[in-house]
Amino acid sequence: MRSATRSIPSRRKAQPLSPAGRAFASQLQEAMRVHQAGDLDAAERLYGEVLELHAAQPDALHFLGVLAHQRGRSDEAVLLISSALKIIPKHPDAHNNLGNVHKECGRLADAERCYRRALACAPEHYQAQSNLAVVLEAQERLDEAFEAYSKLIQQAPTYAHGYYRLGLFLRNYAQNEEHLQQSAECFRESYRHDPANVRALEGVGVALYMLHRHDEAADVYRQWLEREPDNPVPRHMLASCGAAEAPPRAADDYVRDVFDGFAESFDEQLIQNLGYRAPEVLVGMLDEVTPVDGASLDVLDAGCGTGLCAPLLRARARRLVGVDLSGGMVDKARLRGGYDALEVAELTAWLEAHPQAFDLIVSADTLVYFGQLGPVLAAAAGALRPGGWLGFTLEAVEGDDEVAELTSSGRYRHSRPYVEHLLAGSGFEAVVVREDTLRREAGKPVHGWVVRARRSHSPDGA
Repeated sequence: MRSATRSIPSRRKAQPLSPAGRAFASQLQEAMRVHQAGDLDAAERLYGEVLELHAAQPDALHFLGVLAHQRGRSDEAVLLISSALKIIPKHPDAHNNLGNVHKECGRLADAERCYRRALACAPEHYQAQSNLAVVLEAQERLDEAFEAYSKLIQQAPTYAHGYYRLGLFLRNYAQNEEHLQQSAECFRESYRHDPANVRALEGVGVALYMLHRHDEAADVYRQWLEREPDNPVPRHMLASCGAAEAPPRAADDYVRDVFDGFAESFDEQLIQNLGYRAPEVLVGMLDEVTPVDGASLDVLDAGCGTGLCAPLLRARARRLVGVDLSGGMVDKARLRGGYDALEVAELTAWLEAHPQAFDLIVSADTLVYFGQLGPVLAAAAGALRPGGWLGFTLEAVEGDDEVAELTSSGRYRHSRPYVEHLLAGSGFEAVVVREDTLRREAGKPVHGWVVRARRSHSPDGA
């Protein structure tokens, strides 16, 4: 399902916003068609041809701005869409798309102003209403955000993504069981209106588990698995609620499906709505033992996702490589920039294929999808040069026993003794494990381990 926040041309025929615009309708329609189809090169060329004939054609300026943002040229996008709005100041889609650019660049107050302008032009513009709710939530103006989400549902009672976003909001900030129950109902409504949105079914199951209705959660996953026996998500989530044997790590197809579907809204959900801070606390710990600048290290971002670590690592990297199992996430990292190379691959096998290639390996919230850490830590040791550093984050389970357990979120938690024992056995020394808060979930902090270790200089790791 396409997120309402994604910046793309409307599927409907472009409205002729001026006499000059009507003269170029054919070229615009073809440019929009190939843009929708994902052929950005052809679309950019066609928009450019229209603007060569008429430099003030507003639709071409608007959609070329959208395209520029998709290609990572966000400052150019702001200029282009703003130029269109000088010609068509009451066009709600242009205001909404300008808001999307600001939102995705972290300029939340600017984004809010754009969405409010879109709604002033068209009060029933449900995409702008959805985006307004998102930026209010990201600014932690929770009462206003709840009102905005509720208004969205009233405006668009069959809009599946609206129910999904409200379900996430209620779960993320739940203060009591009633909020979790309402969250489950929103996810059910989302799935009813869009059966292709399997993340809504996952949301139902997680909410039921958080309500301690474990058998009902398992029934959701079983029924889902009966309908879609080849779908890896219900198979993994059934194990996550204790109704099937937990795998040693999340299956490749589960991770790939979840994060390919999550790529468009990943940064927005984690950073703006869940207070995600794992990259900052992890790199801050590594600052204590590695040069912060000087571009002297070969660095691997292991499980790079959308590239959130790249700006934090770039100054110290002679070469910065990112690898991730999700092609969708790697595409977003490529747009963010900062990497010398990006690859789509399973992490353990990729590490094993690159012996002694790196001085520093960083893995923020990737190993939470590994239960048994031994193989991936051994592979990381092999990919590091002697004396190289490894840093990673995990979700924490307290206690003195060696524990690795799958939780209802679909992620694993690990105990400190388990982590320390495996690092020592994999050839690491100078191990430091600190507790910190990595994000919020269901209105509560998620506690984790921030780990740093150095590969031994001796050949046998002793």
